[in-house]
Amino acid sequence: MVNVPGLAGIVVFYAVILAIGVWAAWRRRKQRVDSEEVMLAGRSIGPLVGVLTMTATWVGGGYINGTAEKVYEKGLIWCQAPFGYAISLTIGGLFFAKPMRKAGYVTMLDPLQDAFGRRMGGLLYFPALLGETFWSAAILSALGSTLSVILNIDNTTSILVSAAIAVTYTLFGGLYSVVYTDVVQLFCIFIGLWLAVPFSMTNQAVGSLALNETNWLGSIESDSPEWGQWIDYWLLLVCGGIPWQVYFQRVLSSRSPGHAQLLSFAASAGCIISAVPACIIGAVAKATDWSQTSYGHAPDGYQAKLVLPLVMQYLTPEWVAFVGLGAVSAAVMSSADSSVLSASSMFARNIYKNVFRQKASEREVIWVMRAAILVVAGVASTIAILIHSIYYLFKLCGDLVYVVLFPQLLMVVHFRQYVNTYGSFVAFCLGMLVRLLGGEPYIGVPATLRYPLYDETTGHQNFPFRTVAMTVSLTSLILVSAIAKFLFTRGFLPASLDVCECFDLAAKGKQESGDLAKDTQTSPKEKTLVMTSMEKNMHQVQREERSTAAV
Repeated sequence: MVNVPGLAGIVVFYAVILAIGVWAAWRRRKQRVDSEEVMLAGRSIGPLVGVLTMTATWVGGGYINGTAEKVYEKGLIWCQAPFGYAISLTIGGLFFAKPMRKAGYVTMLDPLQDAFGRRMGGLLYFPALLGETFWSAAILSALGSTLSVILNIDNTTSILVSAAIAVTYTLFGGLYSVVYTDVVQLFCIFIGLWLAVPFSMTNQAVGSLALNETNWLGSIESDSPEWGQWIDYWLLLVCGGIPWQVYFQRVLSSRSPGHAQLLSFAASAGCIISAVPACIIGAVAKATDWSQTSYGHAPDGYQAKLVLPLVMQYLTPEWVAFVGLGAVSAAVMSSADSSVLSASSMFARNIYKNVFRQKASEREVIWVMRAAILVVAGVASTIAILIHSIYYLFKLCGDLVYVVLFPQLLMVVHFRQYVNTYGSFVAFCLGMLVRLLGGEPYIGVPATLRYPLYDETTGHQNFPFRTVAMTVSLTSLILVSAIAKFLFTRGFLPASLDVCECFDLAAKGKQESGDLAKDTQTSPKEKTLVMTSMEKNMHQVQREERSTAAV
């Protein structure tokens, strides 16, 4: 039977969030119709709002529900995602935020397309799309489990309704609506989770949280093969947490490079603080004698992802449970809207406009982005319904981002002169291949390549095979780029074979500019400037010839 008062409360909460999102869109109705305005809010986000929206973006439903789930199942030592992503924000602030904002990019793929060309940049969109889609799915799955427990409504219905609300205000207001709703939602998350902590800890069904009675910390034996898996996940989360459009959308919308760096550091601290109540709730669930509650038994298997809403439902007063439910709902939409907008922005700008329709108008790009929002939200909702573990989705979203995108973005931002399109393509293919050969048992991909410490029973790789795949991707990117450069610039291969146009146009550019000291490979922007200069010279010669003929 549906919990009518709870359902009414959620309807009111959703109506408020939708109203704020639409109001934010209405406020900007007189602004120019510009894709950059919609995607980056006119680069007008200040430090305080930037910190709040960045924190709210990461602290989503998958973040808090998945954290509680993992602490309950295996202990705090295995709850790596929230802390790994928080560290990645600090690293992103140190090494990526300032140069990306200073360059004036619009999306994370812009530097990749500048370096490797439109088509290769478009190919690199796919791992970014998968990452954002799985992230959204983890968020929506968290909400579905929460609403199904507390309100006793269907999981599928709750996912679809929540996705529809988030999509509606994102369609109208773009990043403006997302930012304003993020600020409100973050306060709801903070209040709701911390309110649930003392009530749940003092419930009579909850035992002692002392480690000698409830091992909520978890453990790994010194000789356990799981150490490789543990290290692999840490590196995946820390490095794979950087190349996200949802992160760079906040960075690039900041008013200045300094602000972009500041919000990365501050949001890192905010993410750590926000994970604390979720960790406590997971530990409380582990210390609970569930037979003393009306639930009747300890959550196991599929029910493990319900730990956070179960604690709110059965270990806190009813009014606290409803406030906590609002917090989880806020967390869901604060991340779902951001992730869907990010994937759609990259598609509209880097795929549709840059690859297929270079002459597309700004209004056309905006409508393509809106259509993409609907598609991405639909796919994410489907995945959320079909895959049960929130924490698994939470980690899976960073997998291909870590293996494929991190090496490419690292080299383009800091070591641009050492890479080119040939190395990028080979790195993309090899990284994907090695990762897929490692298998993924949860989604039915068998391990073709079995590394040391492979577990025959569970099908899990205990060796850090994701990091191996990332290393193969990074190494091949550097080596193949160097080999291609050597073969073309030393004349071992003719310019006619340079199908990616990495070197022949650069040589013409050097002749035109007379700067023979420059490197043989130039960026697409530099090529454009050279060609423009050549066209101007030709027009000048033609004008002089016409003038002479007239005389």
